[in-house]
Amino acid sequence: MQEQYRTVAREGVHETEVNRSRFICALAPAATEEEAQAFVARIRKEHPAATHNCFAYVIGADAAVQKASDDGEPGGTAGVPMLQMLLRREVRYVVAVVTRYYGGVKLGAGGLIRAYGGAVGEALDALGTLTRQRFRLATVTVDHQRAGKLENDLRATGRDVREVRYAESVTVEIGLPDAGIVDFRSWLADATAGTAGLELGGEAYGDA
Repeated sequence: MQEQYRTVAREGVHETEVNRSRFICALAPAATEEEAQAFVARIRKEHPAATHNCFAYVIGADAAVQKASDDGEPGGTAGVPMLQMLLRREVRYVVAVVTRYYGGVKLGAGGLIRAYGGAVGEALDALGTLTRQRFRLATVTVDHQRAGKLENDLRATGRDVREVRYAESVTVEIGLPDAGIVDFRSWLADATAGTAGLELGGEAYGDA
């Protein structure tokens, strides 16, 4: 797995104008290809009268899934430059749709490439990106007597507390960087006088 990746901070829209053509770039985070396709379909429905609704998306921290569409523009002048901009900016789990309303002036292949790629770049600048860091899920099990103080200590030391469940004992689900597991075991033993259990789970990504 990649140690970290960047993605778009939030869903949003940014509009630019090039030679009287309107280029409206809608960006959104997308966890799966299905989510990306659903976003494309939604934007197309919002702009049924547009000249073109071109899209590109990159799914996977390693950019395993990459798709682009020119939606009727000359081949390679819309979807590909959009995709290249996403890859150049190293953003992942993201979908971009650029809606064009033709303004009566032909832009030529070079102009289209600059306009579509530029629309995505400007939208990324406007909306911002955030970094997601790989971490290991871990479950701490502790008795009720120590649970409240332990949860406070975890939060106070900046640990990623994801869920707390109360049953016969208390389980606290946290996220740990791989490099910090040994230190955390030692910290946990000190904090609970060796009474807490630690079980390591799978890997995931969280805000860096």
